[in-house]
Amino acid sequence: MSNPILEALKAIAGEGVSVGGDGLPRVAPGSLDGVATVMGQAFEQRWRVRVEGRGSWMPPDAPADLVLTTERLGRLLSVAPADLVATAQGGASIRAVRSALGNHRAWIPIDPPGSPDRTLGSILATGTAGPLRHRFGPIRDQILGTTVVTGDGRIVRSGGTVVKNVAGFDLTKIQVGGFSAFGIIAEMNLRLRAMPARRQTMVSRGGIESLLEAARAIVEANVELSLLELCSPALTGAAEWSLLVQALGTVEGVAAEIARVEATASIVFDHLEAAQADRLLTAIGDGWLECPVVVRAGVLAPGTPDLVDLIGETIGHGRLSASLGSGGLRWGGNPTAAHLRALRVRLAEREIPVTIERAPWAIRRAVGHFGAFREGVRPLTERVRAVFDPAHLLVAPLEGSDGA
Repeated sequence: MSNPILEALKAIAGEGVSVGGDGLPRVAPGSLDGVATVMGQAFEQRWRVRVEGRGSWMPPDAPADLVLTTERLGRLLSVAPADLVATAQGGASIRAVRSALGNHRAWIPIDPPGSPDRTLGSILATGTAGPLRHRFGPIRDQILGTTVVTGDGRIVRSGGTVVKNVAGFDLTKIQVGGFSAFGIIAEMNLRLRAMPARRQTMVSRGGIESLLEAARAIVEANVELSLLELCSPALTGAAEWSLLVQALGTVEGVAAEIARVEATASIVFDHLEAAQADRLLTAIGDGWLECPVVVRAGVLAPGTPDLVDLIGETIGHGRLSASLGSGGLRWGGNPTAAHLRALRVRLAEREIPVTIERAPWAIRRAVGHFGAFREGVRPLTERVRAVFDPAHLLVAPLEGSDGA
């Protein structure tokens, strides 16, 4: 029996239309206009759309009428090394972008959890920053602008004349971490950095209290590091907790900052060769893929040690990574929806937000990526979503079905 949606997609999109393993029609537009055409038709027919990159991060299990994937939008469109700006499509993998930028002696400090084949669109939509946020800030700080296709098929460029501002929000910040509730990120302008001449990574392993004390001393000494990350044994596979530090920049500058770390901290660090550091950081990134559920919690840096303790008391440390310089942490495990609701309630008492970064559909639907919004915020968010997805066709449960 033919599927009318599949036949309609073939008529409007041509190549790039197939049937996925879950039986849903799957369309992979090859252009920005192609995405807009599909979403325009979806709006007319009220088809619910699941947005995917390469399916390497979020489980591809959300119920929908069709799947729209950005896998054919994988190009680095332009690079301006002198201006430290590049434009990439949403389906470009972080691995491919890093490689292409390296030819221009430029790089972008984005090191998300998961596979290096994750797409930029996925990284932006989920807002998943890695340890480099210590020095370079969250994902939104690496993005100068976005081009988004809305739920009704419009093309919106941040800073353009189509939709300049909605309810006082910066459009790019709305999209980064919006989990595709406000549109499909088709293109983005990236803020680049010059390729550093030297990188040095060190690790120290031991008890959590001694590592936290050492990190506190490093922060108070204002050592200029690219990352300062506490990792649980379950995340690294080591027998003890690990403290990772990394400096990058000029040869002389890196040597000076590493010397300051060793003079400041009362613990012993192992210096890692470049290949060793790459293997360790890759293993940490890949480790999150073994967790059915990954959440992040935001807190200012001074409160991170207490947050680590609170997480341990509430749901166990499990796989945990905490940024001791910039604040916040990521946790992975296999909790139930009830566990996550209890965690949210516990952290809400301290005004600490919790975001579901990765989880099966049943968890996302029950708990929501953000959970219940504070009084006065929910109506505002709903108005913004109404502008970008007026029929709520983009499947993205920001708030849980039970309001928890």
